[in-house]
Amino acid sequence: MTRMIDRRALLAVGGAAALAPWLPLWARPVSSGLPTVSGTDIRLKIAHRMLTIDGRTSHAIGINGTIPGPLVRLREGTTVRLHVENALDEDSSIHWHGLILPFHMDGVPGISFPGIAPGTTFTYEFPVQQSGTYWYHSHSGLQEQLGHYGPIVIDPAGPDPVEHDREHVIVLSDHSPMHPHVIFKKLKQMGGYFNRQKQTLGGLIAGEDQTLGERLRWGAMRMDPTDISDVTAAAYTYLVNGHGPQDNWTGLFRPGERVRLRIINASAMSIFNVRIPGLKMIVVQADGLNVRPVTVGEFQIGVAETYDVIVVPEDRAYTLVGETSDRSGMARATLAPRAGMTAPAPPLRKRPLATMKDMGMGAMGGMDHATMDHGAMDHGGDHGAMKHSMRDMDLAPTVKDTPAVQSISPMPVDRTGEAGQGLEDVEDALTYRDLVALDRNPDTRTPSRSMEIHLTGNMERYMWAFDGVKMNAVKDPIPFRLGERVRVTLVNDTMMTHPIHLHGHFFELVTGKGDHAPRKHTVNVQPGGKVTFDLTADAPGDWAFHCHLLYHMHAGMMQVVTVRAPEDAA
Repeated sequence: MTRMIDRRALLAVGGAAALAPWLPLWARPVSSGLPTVSGTDIRLKIAHRMLTIDGRTSHAIGINGTIPGPLVRLREGTTVRLHVENALDEDSSIHWHGLILPFHMDGVPGISFPGIAPGTTFTYEFPVQQSGTYWYHSHSGLQEQLGHYGPIVIDPAGPDPVEHDREHVIVLSDHSPMHPHVIFKKLKQMGGYFNRQKQTLGGLIAGEDQTLGERLRWGAMRMDPTDISDVTAAAYTYLVNGHGPQDNWTGLFRPGERVRLRIINASAMSIFNVRIPGLKMIVVQADGLNVRPVTVGEFQIGVAETYDVIVVPEDRAYTLVGETSDRSGMARATLAPRAGMTAPAPPLRKRPLATMKDMGMGAMGGMDHATMDHGAMDHGGDHGAMKHSMRDMDLAPTVKDTPAVQSISPMPVDRTGEAGQGLEDVEDALTYRDLVALDRNPDTRTPSRSMEIHLTGNMERYMWAFDGVKMNAVKDPIPFRLGERVRVTLVNDTMMTHPIHLHGHFFELVTGKGDHAPRKHTVNVQPGGKVTFDLTADAPGDWAFHCHLLYHMHAGMMQVVTVRAPEDAA
């Protein structure tokens, strides 16, 4: 492994860096944004360590002694060998999220390889076939929540179409001093355990949130409109490059530079709404692939997504805000021309409330939801000619009737033209329909078949599944023929946003962009919504397919996709 550490970066970091020994140079309190690691033969070591966030120390897992792990910088067209040593007392792994590689190098224990046993080293070796911003993380148990993650930047083999003078890697994440298994146990005991923003009697008297009638109707359906995030700031501190809001990581720039921010959501459970008050962002890349530049003021980034943006700051400090979608907390950093400068952090905005659209009633359009008898809806009552049972299994014939199905969306709609929960009133917020691929899609064939997969859950019992079947009850993988083109529609039957990730592949979102459809490896499926994508099954092997909310995956929302040549399938 070779290291390229710029002397100016060391000077900029100064004495503050010595106070954060668990951090790689690029993530130290003041960063020049220069690359620090590159090469084709790299060694990584997974080990326990302690982590201090906003003055509070807790146990964590780091890579090469740092949290986040070191920035792994590769170049398209090379072949890389990554030797990963496991110094833990339990099995571990590294999954190279978004990278196109042979399935046995994908790093998912039990699917693509056995895992890395304690005290052993596993060598990942694969050709680097792409460029862009990606990341890596553990796929073993709940280790990712403990700090087992890091960024990847792959430089293109030729000229980079994204012109920029400087770059900063921005890794957003969440950390809790509470052990992840304790968090999961509390969720199993009470799905809304960490929700401290429920509606109150005081709020009702003050005329806030829902009316009494609405609250009674939602209560009759056992639905909580404040249930936006499973794990909130009641348990989490939200980080930028391993720093809490009080630590205030700072990225430096020269006024007037085109600064590229490579933003990665490496959190376990937190969907962030990202903005820089006073500074527009030009989105130039999504999930590592270039898109036509689009200027926005804010965007929602699901767990495991990445966005590259260009900003052109003036001679002043700016606050970079990663506000959680439930608005219980925020990650915060500073962009400044000189070390020591800060800008005020904006207050948290009022948390959103789930709506009838989030319940899967989006196709009802302008009907007066406030006057409808939703209590009867919950019990299968008829309203005119329409049956609106919240658990009408006839609406989803492919879904198994199991305890992992609390509701079925009666009328789900495509929500790719919406920015995400809480951003309905933000005029310049990014939507998936704003994204247009910079280059023509590599496969523009019409799909030969289609399939529908339902995202199901039971919040009261904290069970999550695909089509009502948890991972431990799945008997067969989802089969694809090598090279076939398939249209997949994801239907969210729950009232929570789910970031869905397919390993080993990119897919094209069906948003009306034709042969320049945006290509992604992870997609946010909004509550009560649908997302359709076209997939070319071009990577043979067995691949994980799952919700990237860590505790949802742990609770069963995971499947295996198998891609076989016709003769192999026989």
